[in-house]
Amino acid sequence: MNILANFIRSLLLSMIFSFVVPMLFVGSLWAVIILVSYFPGLQELTQVISQDISQFLMVFGNGTPLQGVLVICLTCCFVGVLFDAYAFYRCQILRLNS
Repeated sequence: MNILANFIRSLLLSMIFSFVVPMLFVGSLWAVIILVSYFPGLQELTQVISQDISQFLMVFGNGTPLQGVLVICLTCCFVGVLFDAYAFYRCQILRLNS
């Protein structure tokens, strides 16, 4: 039972971190762009960069940048869970063989 509890805890933690990290990355990228836009002469550049990021996210979100961020976060979450399950499986196999 202890192995199952450790496995579930590990999956939940990897799920949470794999979902939150891409969201923080996109949020911090937008925050940096907004802060740089306050420098004189960089408004046009940051506006173009912001539009490009929004268009990139719209591709994944059916025209909505927020849905694009959520799709990317859910995909990263799925991959993180798969990797954690594989690592847990390999750890159990290596313990049995030694």
